[in-house]
Amino acid sequence: MQKRTTVTILILLFSICICSHSSAQVQNPIFKYTVSIPNPTTHSYTIELQSSGWQQDTVQFKMPKWMPGYYQIMDYANDVSDIQAKNEKGKALPLKKINENTWELTGVKDQIFSIEYNIKTSKQFVANSYVDADHAYLIPGNSFLYVDGFLSSPVTIMIINNASWKNIATGLEKVDNNATKYMASNFDILYDSPFLLGNLEELPSFEVGNKEHYFIGYTIGTFDKTSFIKKLQAIVTSASEIIGDIPYKNYTFIAIGPGRGGIEHLNNTTISFDGNQLDTEQKMNKMMNFLAHEYFHHYNVKRIRPFEVGPFDYDNGSKTNLLWVSEGLSVYYEYLVVKRAGLSSEKILFENFESNINTVENNPGRFHQSLVQASYNTWKDGPFGAQGDEKGKTISYYQKGPVVGLLLDFAIRNATKNEKSLDNVMQFLYWEYYKKKERGFTDAEFRQACETIAETSLAPVFEYVYTTKELDYATYLNYAGLELIDSSDTDQKKKFSLKRISNPDALQLKILNSWLGN
Repeated sequence: MQKRTTVTILILLFSICICSHSSAQVQNPIFKYTVSIPNPTTHSYTIELQSSGWQQDTVQFKMPKWMPGYYQIMDYANDVSDIQAKNEKGKALPLKKINENTWELTGVKDQIFSIEYNIKTSKQFVANSYVDADHAYLIPGNSFLYVDGFLSSPVTIMIINNASWKNIATGLEKVDNNATKYMASNFDILYDSPFLLGNLEELPSFEVGNKEHYFIGYTIGTFDKTSFIKKLQAIVTSASEIIGDIPYKNYTFIAIGPGRGGIEHLNNTTISFDGNQLDTEQKMNKMMNFLAHEYFHHYNVKRIRPFEVGPFDYDNGSKTNLLWVSEGLSVYYEYLVVKRAGLSSEKILFENFESNINTVENNPGRFHQSLVQASYNTWKDGPFGAQGDEKGKTISYYQKGPVVGLLLDFAIRNATKNEKSLDNVMQFLYWEYYKKKERGFTDAEFRQACETIAETSLAPVFEYVYTTKELDYATYLNYAGLELIDSSDTDQKKKFSLKRISNPDALQLKILNSWLGN
């Protein structure tokens, strides 16, 4: 009995030692950033990082090479200048650049220290920071250093706004309702939340599903703003009804100026916008498609995401075969969302798909590159295919993706007698992988989800994803009582248009009306 007691005590003491040792290894470093723009006419801004709580003497700080949502290496570290580090007493600390986007700092163990640097801006684009005399658009991935292994650390950001600017727009949460202090639970959230500073204009907010939605922007122009907000509310309603859930507390459309593109985020989107141009039905439809696309992305890619797209690799890029789903199917749904919202006609819907079909069919790259190859190679080729010597040998998942999405949707609807559709696939991916498993899906799991919903093999459709096999429009369009009319002209450029067939049967008519949202 005495021997057993002794052994038990020894085991307990050993366990306590192990736990104490483990606790000693736990690190809770502090990351506090301050952003200031002392002289915006220089097109630059300043970042100061205050940090502490490090239990090692040497730490490597890195600047992301890209930002999620724009799948290109941006080399943000090239914008950094005048970087220096100091301890709490103002004494310089050894800081050296060890590669293109990494700085190594020594002498930080149990110290409070700061790193200060300037960011130079030169290009007005949605994936670049830009500062001028009137406003600032700040990309977090272009601004804030991180440390490998500590991306899950919480972050606070203080914005010292220009004295002549009144507003700050961002998706980040305020700290204690402070209009200039924000927090992020981790670096993925931080890098997902750009800032727009200036004298901004905010339109009346609206509710969908008891969630508040905002539209705020820089020089948004003159247009019928009441009508515009009603249209935007209809889009949010239409898109959210597809999934059946609204997962954010609130959502903000942040208009950053004309001609800069758009990038999606979890509870906001940054978008190019010029209300002065919304003077025709065609231009308004194009804008509604664009807004629907960026909004639907908060489901499709931010939550319904490929396995590789989060947690993110900010150093090398997160490569995936599935951008044809994330981007191509978001194009597909932008058309349907706008139509179902009552903001476009059957004619406009057909014209949208005709544009994609004609682009695909007039691109010889369809014989050389598959959808999965276009997705994976976007880091090299670009989102719309390679140019120069490679032009005509690549495709764009933005163009072929929605066309294959159309065929896939009709295949599912036909197989289930219109009881199920691609909507059900998106719902399944959202609830099964994002909500339940809290992860992304693989190539195989996406196909399995489609075939589970269809209750049959969809191998012929997925050949259009993995190979360069020509698309069989006739078979799949016929499922919905549609046909593709060839009206090519004599200059050998193909031209196709979508038409209803004569005398569709009951199932064809049911599929078509359901798809149209009638």
